[in-house]
Amino acid sequence: MKIGFIGAGNMATAIIGGLVGSGFEKKNIFVFDVMEDKLSCFADMGLSVSDSALSLTESSDIIVLAVKPQQYGEVIRGISSAASMEKTFVSIAAGITVDYVRGKLGINAPVVRVMPNTPLLVGKGATALSPSENVGEEVFRVVRSMFENSGVVELLPENLMNEVISVNGSSPAYIYLFAKAVCDSAEKQGIDRDVAMKLFISVLEGSAEMLRSSGDDPDTLIKKVSSKGGTTIAALERLYAHGFEEAVDDAMRACTKRAAELAAEA
Repeated sequence: MKIGFIGAGNMATAIIGGLVGSGFEKKNIFVFDVMEDKLSCFADMGLSVSDSALSLTESSDIIVLAVKPQQYGEVIRGISSAASMEKTFVSIAAGITVDYVRGKLGINAPVVRVMPNTPLLVGKGATALSPSENVGEEVFRVVRSMFENSGVVELLPENLMNEVISVNGSSPAYIYLFAKAVCDSAEKQGIDRDVAMKLFISVLEGSAEMLRSSGDDPDTLIKKVSSKGGTTIAALERLYAHGFEEAVDDAMRACTKRAAELAAEA
């Protein structure tokens, strides 16, 4: 089975890295990008570099549309003449629906809608998948493995694919902002920033493992860290007073709203 990537940015690079690492034949991975300098490293790796999105589509069984949402319309129209019901298209852009891809292609082709995230680059991705009704079992196994090679995969109905963006797609940025805020405060209080960052990164890793393996829900874990009248309670009370949970909910809803807007703008 041949897999083509239209767009050679970070996300395509991460997915391709997982494929190559799993032993997928390099000659069966095709890449195209309008920026020719991006393609040289893939050619050096032994991948097949295409001279156009159209020729890539003609050569591939699975076509990953790894471009920005605003570019989808132009890109899909440009490859529509090579589309067929035997080819499966993978949409990884925020807000781009199965119906949108099919509409631009002009046929009800098999489509898998995907919401990955950038930690795929380090093999710790979190990806949501939603296949259309006519995606073949074997093809879907291949598509799913593309992302399982670099992290966790969960299946969702398509009507929740905009909502999940704020859970796994955009959420790394929330974590980075939280890390920045913690280290900013630590530095103001006299702690070396590098020391604070190393400690907090370990805290994030350990906390994630506690959520994964302890069997406790977040509320229970919060209680286990907190002692009555102690330091953790003092900090939590300030977060609650500043509306921490409400701010997160508002941010996540803004993310979902923007996904719908991107679909309308595409």
